[in-house]
Amino acid sequence: MTQSTDEHGEDRGAAPRPALAPTAAQTTPENPWPLRQLSVKVGEYVARMAPLWVEGQIVQFNRRPGSGMSFMTLRDVDVDMSFSVPVRETVLRGLATEPVPGARVVVHAKPTFWSKRGSLQLEADDIRPVGLGELLAQLEQLKRVLAAEGLFAASRKQPLPFLPRVVGLICGRESAAERDVVVNARRRWPAVQFEIREVAVQGAKAVREVSAALRELDAREDVDVIIISRGGGSLEDLLPFSDEQLTRLVAAAATPIVSAIGHEVDTPLIDLAADVRASTPTDAAKRVVPDIQAEIEQLELGRTRVRAAIRARLDREQSALDALRSRPVLENPSTILAGRADEIRSRIALARTLIGSRLDRAADEIDHLGRQVRALSPLATLERGYAVVQTADGAIVRAPEQTAVGDALSVRVAGGRFGVERAETDPYTPPPHAPTSASTEETR
Repeated sequence: MTQSTDEHGEDRGAAPRPALAPTAAQTTPENPWPLRQLSVKVGEYVARMAPLWVEGQIVQFNRRPGSGMSFMTLRDVDVDMSFSVPVRETVLRGLATEPVPGARVVVHAKPTFWSKRGSLQLEADDIRPVGLGELLAQLEQLKRVLAAEGLFAASRKQPLPFLPRVVGLICGRESAAERDVVVNARRRWPAVQFEIREVAVQGAKAVREVSAALRELDAREDVDVIIISRGGGSLEDLLPFSDEQLTRLVAAAATPIVSAIGHEVDTPLIDLAADVRASTPTDAAKRVVPDIQAEIEQLELGRTRVRAAIRARLDREQSALDALRSRPVLENPSTILAGRADEIRSRIALARTLIGSRLDRAADEIDHLGRQVRALSPLATLERGYAVVQTADGAIVRAPEQTAVGDALSVRVAGGRFGVERAETDPYTPPPHAPTSASTEETR
C-alpha cells in the first residue's frame, strides 16, 4: 500500500522531523542544518557587517555597457586570494581615471553574500588609487590628455630612412642596451655610423639629460634617425620616459625617433609619441638599418629575375621571327606578286569590258538623240515640201495681208532660197479634188 505525502513532500505516515537547531552550536548528527539553512545564516551574518575599507590589486576589470554595472577582481597583494567587486557606473564616473589591471587601490565596500551561489563579494561605492595604482592612474590621465592633443596620431609619424648616414643613440652609460643596438646594427650593416650620447636613464637627472641629448642630435643635419634605448626595469625606473615635457619633445622632433624602452610589456609614453616603437634595443637595431646579406640576396634574386625575363622575351621574339620566316610568302616573295599580277590583269580586262559596253550604250544613245533632233528640226519639215516666205526685212509671212502686190519676197525651201514677187492673183490652179485655197492656206 502506498503512503500519502503532504504538500511539503514528507510522508504523512512517517515520524515528524525535529525542528531545525536555532544556532550552529546546537546542530547534531541527528539534526543537521541543510546547506540552504547555512547559506541563509551566513547571508544574515554578512548582512549585519558594516561597510569597510579594503586594499588590494586589480587583476581584472570588465565593463558591461548598458547594464549600469562593471565588475573587477580584487586580489590580495601578498596572498593568493581574490574577491569579485561589482561597481556601479555612477561610482566610475566620479573617478579621475578608469581603473586598470595592475593598479593598487583601496575600496569602500559592503560585503554581500549570494545564498544561491554561496559566494561572497564586495559592493563598492568608492575607489581610490594608492601607491603604484595612483601613479598608474596619473599616467593614464596624462596619456588621455596627450592623445586628445594628437601627439600619438599616426598622421604625425615620420618614415624611417632606408639607409641612414648617421644613427643617433641615447642610452645609459656602459649599458647592455647600447651594446645590443651597436653590435646588432653593425652585424646587419657594418658601415653604419653612430653618434652615441650616454646619459642617466633613471632618477632625477634622467629627464634633463635625455632631453638635452635629444635636442643636440635632432639639431644635427647628418643624423638621420635617433634611437632612445633603455633596458627593462620597474615602473618607477621607467617613469622618466613618461615625463610630459620629454614626451612632447619626442613628438615635436624633426628627426625620426625610435623608442626602445624596457621590454615588450613596458609602454612608457614616449613609445606612443615616437615615430617607431621597438620592443627591445635589438629590435631597434633591426629597424634602423637594413640587413646587408638580405639586400645582397634580394639584388641577386632581382638580377636573376631580370635575366630570366630578358631571356624569355628574346626567346619569344625569336620564335615569332622564325614563324614569320617559315611562311611561304617570305620563302618565295614572287608568289604573292604573281597572284597580285593575275588579279590586276583580271581587273584590267573587266574594266575594258565595262568601258566598251558603256561606250556602245553611249553611241546608241547619241544616234537615237540625233534622230530625234533631226526629226524635230525645221529642215525636216521643209523636206516634206513646205516653204518659209519672208519679207525683205526677214519677217516671216503668215498671212496674205502682210504683203502688198509687187513686194519682193524670199522663199526658203529644203534646197535653198529664191526670190519671188507678189502678184495680184495666185497662178496656182489646184487639181480636181484638191483642197481649196483656204484649206491649203490653213494647212500651210
